[in-house]
Amino acid sequence: MIPDYPERDVLDLADSHAAQPHRRPRHGPRRAHAAPEDFSEGVPRLVFLIPAHNEQDRIADAILGMQQQTRPPDLIVVVADNCTDATAEIAQRHGADVFPTQGNTHKKAGALNQAIAWVLPYLADRDLILVQDADTVLNPYFVETAIGTFNRKVGAVGGVFYGEEGGGLLGLLQRMEFHRYAWEIQRNGGKATVLTGTGTMFRARVLREVRAARRAGRLGGGDDYYSLASLTEDDEITKAVKTLGYRTMSPAGCSVTTEVMTSLPKLWHQRMRWQRGALENLRDYGWTRVTARYFFQQFMMGFGALSFLVYLAFIALTLSTYGWPGLSLFWTSIGLIFVVEKVVSVRRAGPRAVAVALLMVPEMLYDLFQHAVYFASLWGLLRRSEEKWIAT
Repeated sequence: MIPDYPERDVLDLADSHAAQPHRRPRHGPRRAHAAPEDFSEGVPRLVFLIPAHNEQDRIADAILGMQQQTRPPDLIVVVADNCTDATAEIAQRHGADVFPTQGNTHKKAGALNQAIAWVLPYLADRDLILVQDADTVLNPYFVETAIGTFNRKVGAVGGVFYGEEGGGLLGLLQRMEFHRYAWEIQRNGGKATVLTGTGTMFRARVLREVRAARRAGRLGGGDDYYSLASLTEDDEITKAVKTLGYRTMSPAGCSVTTEVMTSLPKLWHQRMRWQRGALENLRDYGWTRVTARYFFQQFMMGFGALSFLVYLAFIALTLSTYGWPGLSLFWTSIGLIFVVEKVVSVRRAGPRAVAVALLMVPEMLYDLFQHAVYFASLWGLLRRSEEKWIAT
C-alpha cells in the first residue's frame, strides 16, 4: 500500500533534477497530477532509490557518486526508513529528495516496496530504477555501462562490488574475497549470480512483472516487488527475475565500492544472514531450471568445506607423526596449487593482498570462518531456528 506521504509531483521533481541535479527543491511536497505517460516522454527516465536507516555518515558520499555519473539520474530519492539521525537533512542538503517510510517493519525490503509503489506509476515500461545501498559509492561509468548492457533478454543489471579501505587485516581479507568474486563473474561472462543490493538497475517493466507474478501465485514472497519473507531480498529477487525468463548481468564497468565489516561479530551476523537467506530462498523456490545451478553451488560449497577440513586434518596428523619429511610430493603439490590459485585470483587487489595470500595462514583461518558460517546456517535451517535481520 502506498503511504500518504508522497504529496509531490514526480514529474516536476524529475525535471528539476535533470536540469539542476545539485539543486535542492525550493517547494514543499505537492500532490501528483502528471499522468504516467507524460513522465516517460523522450529518452528513458532514470530514478535512483537509496534505502537508508540512520546513514548520516555515508549518505552524502552515496549521493555524490550518483551525481558524478556520466549519465546522471533524473531523480535521486533517499528512502529514509525509521531514521532517528540526520540522514534526511543531509540528503536534502546534497540535492536528493527524501521519501520517509510510514509504518514499515520489514526493513530494507519494506522500505523499497513503499518507494517503488510511489514512483512506479509515473514510469513507462522502458524507464529504469536503480536501487543502491547507502553504504556504497558507484563508479562514474556505472549507469552508462548498465544502460548499454540492457537488451530484450536482460531484465536487470547488478554491480560488481569491491571493499572500501580500512578494517585492518579483516577488512583486507574481505577485499580479497570480493576481488575473487569479481574475477569469477568476469570469467563467467558477466552473468550475475546475485543482483547485489550495493547497486542494481531494473527495467520498470520487470518490476511490474515481478509483482504481478507474485500476486498470481507464480512467485512466492508475498504480493509486492521485494519479498518480505526473505532474509536476503536481493538474492530472492534475482531468482524471481530469472524465473520470469530474464537474464541478469554484472558487467565489469558496473563496479561499486562498499562497506567492509570491521569486527568478527558484525561479519558473522552479515554472513549468517546472507547464507541463511540463500538457503531459505532455495527451500522456498524448490528445484527448478533456475535454481538447479544454485543448488549445485551450495552442494559444492559444502563439499569444498569438508574437503578442506579433511586436508587440514591429514596434514596436521602427518606433521605430528612424521614431521616435514613425512609429507608426500602429491600432497605438497596440492597445497602449492591451492596457494597459486589464491595468489593469482587476488593479484589485482594489490601487493598486500598477494603477500597475505602467500602467507596462507590468515586466509586459511578466514576460510574456516566462512565454513563455520555455512554449517551454522545449514544447521539452523534444518532445525528451523529463527535468523533475524540484523543491521550492520
